[in-house]
Amino acid sequence: MRLVDGVTVGHWTDPEARTGCTVVRLPEGATASGEIRGGSPASREFELLDPVRRVGRLDAVVLSGGSAFGLAAGSGVADALGEAGIGFETPHGVVPIVVGMSLYDLGVGDASVRPNAEHGRLALSAATAEPAVGRVGAGTGATVGKWRGPGHA
Repeated sequence: MRLVDGVTVGHWTDPEARTGCTVVRLPEGATASGEIRGGSPASREFELLDPVRRVGRLDAVVLSGGSAFGLAAGSGVADALGEAGIGFETPHGVVPIVVGMSLYDLGVGDASVRPNAEHGRLALSAATAEPAVGRVGAGTGATVGKWRGPGHA
């Protein structure tokens, strides 16, 4: 297995709390589009993926656990990219375009541990072209089938 050329992925994982975050760092000039689904979506800057928006680029995507709290990981990634001069050029400096989505994993492990800005920075700094395998990053506490109850997840 390998990633697309120019794409790197990094993870921060807390196996005891069963949560984490994943950063997908994209090459310069990358564009994307997407669709939001689910009953209670938690997202950051997702509207920027609409093709009619002014910003036609994307610097990174952050996937996190921690429900809406986990969106804070995107702020750490944006801060780190901005410090490195990476982002959308404005007359007053660069603004990194970081889209984030978070999943609800609070009932899986320790709900008091949630991905935050520092965890986003750590995941970004761990980004590599070598894909990780297993329950890492945002996938650490991911489950499916919860509509039938935790016993079926």
